[in-house]
This record gives sequence, C-alpha cells and structure tokens, in this order.
Amino acid sequence: MFDKILQAQQQAGEVKKRLDGITVSGSAGGGVVVVTANGNKQIQAIKINPIVLKEGDIEMLEDVILTAVNKALEQAENASQTEMAAMTKNMFGDLGGLFGK
Repeated sequence: MFDKILQAQQQAGEVKKRLDGITVSGSAGGGVVVVTANGNKQIQAIKINPIVLKEGDIEMLEDVILTAVNKALEQAENASQTEMAAMTKNMFGDLGGLFGK
C-alpha cells in the first residue's frame, strides 16, 4: 500500500513536469495581444502589438490583455485537466490490484 502512495506521488510529480512543458496561448483584439502560459497556469510571455500603443487607449489595452490572459489560463486549465485525468486513470488501474482485480 505504501508503495502505491509513493507511486502516486511520483506520478503527480511527473504530471507537473509534463505540464511545465506544455505551452498554451490566448489572444484577443484580433491577435493584438497574445499571452503564453504553461500547463501549470504560469504566464510565460505577453506580446503586445505596438500599434495598440500608438492608439493610446489604455482602457482598451487593459481589456484586451485581461481577455488574452483569461483565454491562456483557460487553455492551461484544459491541459491540466487532461493530464490529471490520464494520471487518475493510471492510478485507478493500478489500485485495482489492491482489491484482487
């Protein structure tokens, strides 16, 4: 049983590493702002088209950045759920042996 717990912890660490390697992005304003994040929901980069700065509309820029960040985090959440579902499936397959299956 203790081995199974250690194995689950190891698998969780492996999932975290895989999520670190997954890159997702969200864009808004027709690609004026692009936000890149990893599967662990950490923002990696924000790209802003300089044309937006020339327009001088700070409120619009703030809204576009907020939208792009939220889209990137949504994509990261989807990636995280997919990886966690795969890990859970593997764990339940392994835990079946505990009950004689």
